[in-house]
Amino acid sequence: MTQHTTAIIILNWNGKQLLEQFLPALLQHSAGAVIYIADNASTDNSIAYIQTEYPNIKIIQNNQNYGFAQGYNEALKSVEEEYYVLLNSDIEVTPNWLTDPIALFETDPLTAIVQPKILDFKNKSYFEYAGAGGGYLDKYGIPYCRGRILNTLEKDTGQYNDTIEIFWASGACFFIRKSVYRELGGFDSDFFAHQEEIDLCWRAFNKGYKIYYCGSATVYHVGGATLKTGSSQKTFLNFRNSLYMLVKNLPKHQLFPTLLMRLVQDGPIGILFLLQGKPSHLWAILRAHYDFYRNFMQNYKKRGTYQSEKYYTINSIVYRYYFKNGKVFDNQN
Repeated sequence: MTQHTTAIIILNWNGKQLLEQFLPALLQHSAGAVIYIADNASTDNSIAYIQTEYPNIKIIQNNQNYGFAQGYNEALKSVEEEYYVLLNSDIEVTPNWLTDPIALFETDPLTAIVQPKILDFKNKSYFEYAGAGGGYLDKYGIPYCRGRILNTLEKDTGQYNDTIEIFWASGACFFIRKSVYRELGGFDSDFFAHQEEIDLCWRAFNKGYKIYYCGSATVYHVGGATLKTGSSQKTFLNFRNSLYMLVKNLPKHQLFPTLLMRLVQDGPIGILFLLQGKPSHLWAILRAHYDFYRNFMQNYKKRGTYQSEKYYTINSIVYRYYFKNGKVFDNQN
């Protein structure tokens, strides 16, 4: 890794406990990289802690809590290293976690985004939900991963130790060229949080760039440290942002038929939440659809000049999961 070509940027919001836990390993295993804490107007004393305990870490202070998407957009305006590594504060890194992903950039100029293997910090022999062994979409924009299909996680037995082109990389540990990030205008700030990295990868893909998974580099992710798993707000953001993403990136002739099928698909999911005694999640889906309709034209105007038809390899991961017992990823999707 070339000296000072890589910036590691951690977006922080009231995360002192996580910084205390995970910064020591990060500093130990990130020689040659410049580390930044981008703070989203925290109200705890996490920044004072960094200034006292880690004076060599650079601090970027945002003036409010912008969420994940705009929080990074604001912070990265002042970061000039060639490669950005956007790292969640609840990630434990390992030796050589930077070396091989950075090498991928340096061997192919079209490689724009890279993700390492992401395992579960709380159960380290299993893949973690957010990214696992690299991400894909089905025809209707439902994300899934090698190592994670819907809510089923695989054990890591070395089956995904390869380096392979994928469709999307996880924002939990997201390597991207500065030039590509700026060319694409960064994350879509209207997403606030969740799936903005998938949207960014899709836009990169439509421009002919490549996204890679690097299985020889490993990190461990706690997951849900900021917005808890099972939160109805998380449900709202995931459903809404997925629909936003489809409007922006689907091929024009597929846009309305695919959207219609996706909206129909969301109905039974909402009913299932109700039957499970989770009415707040049904309400979250209804709110997501309301925002989707209300902001349809705003998102439609963000469409690029070209949308590839090759964004998916399977029609419906939901159908495969529930009706074909497809709960483990394989290359015959």
